[in-house]
Amino acid sequence: MYNIAVVFPAATVVHVSTFLKLHTSMKFSFRNYLNFVIEELKDPIRNLPRAIAISCILVTVVYVFTNIAFYTTLSPQEVLTSEAVAVTFAERLYGPMAWTIPVFVALSTFGAVNGILLTSSRLFYAGACEGQMPQILTMIQINRLTPTPAVICICLLSLIYLQISNIYALINYVGFATWLSIGVSVLCIPVLRFTQPDLKRPIKVNMFFPIVYIAATLFVTIIPIIASPVETGYGCLMILTSIPVYGVFIFWKNKPMIFHKILGCLTRYLQILLMVTTSKTPAKV
Repeated sequence: MYNIAVVFPAATVVHVSTFLKLHTSMKFSFRNYLNFVIEELKDPIRNLPRAIAISCILVTVVYVFTNIAFYTTLSPQEVLTSEAVAVTFAERLYGPMAWTIPVFVALSTFGAVNGILLTSSRLFYAGACEGQMPQILTMIQINRLTPTPAVICICLLSLIYLQISNIYALINYVGFATWLSIGVSVLCIPVLRFTQPDLKRPIKVNMFFPIVYIAATLFVTIIPIIASPVETGYGCLMILTSIPVYGVFIFWKNKPMIFHKILGCLTRYLQILLMVTTSKTPAKV
């Protein structure tokens, strides 16, 4: 067994690569996805803050104790050379039952993917309801009452991203774009708090939390820009792909009739193919 003093000596040199690894590891947090399904929550004003607080505390405790278990069982060299630290940890302690760790990791992966499909598709759905994306994305399946077109859209985009063979590069691309986008969104909280103080706020948070989050976002976006400008450049390009969508569906007001006809025919064909229809009641938050 290795104690904490051995694993984390007092004199430790922190390199830029350490920040990049921290930046990569923090991309696997899904704490923000709950906000995407707020419409489907019961009493969201009460339950949303409670769910976020409980989940963040629970995940933090589990992760901290898991890492303590790893670093007090394995040597620093074993951690650095291992391709899967959890598997090496299981082989050391569980013996013939070490196979349970890869199985649980696979189950956790499928659970995370299922959660992302459930929540991220609602983002496309809400954007389409605001007129910012094609109308087909506002429709739901008549039998299952799910936004099937939006789910298919997120699946197709994921398949396109998976054409990149380097998984770590893909994580850097998507992670930078995600952190930057969410950071800008959170920046709206202090801006609106000062510019529109009388705006109705069903859920009002203390300004301490958005300020800390914005500071953390600056940290995990500026360091990768300096250390790996190519990957962050690709992340910026991913964000810029939204400009044509904005130009076509929002900025372009006087669209020709042929455009509406083509879009209408495509929408009707997809409605028949996917068995979807518009929601009877508009989305409300």
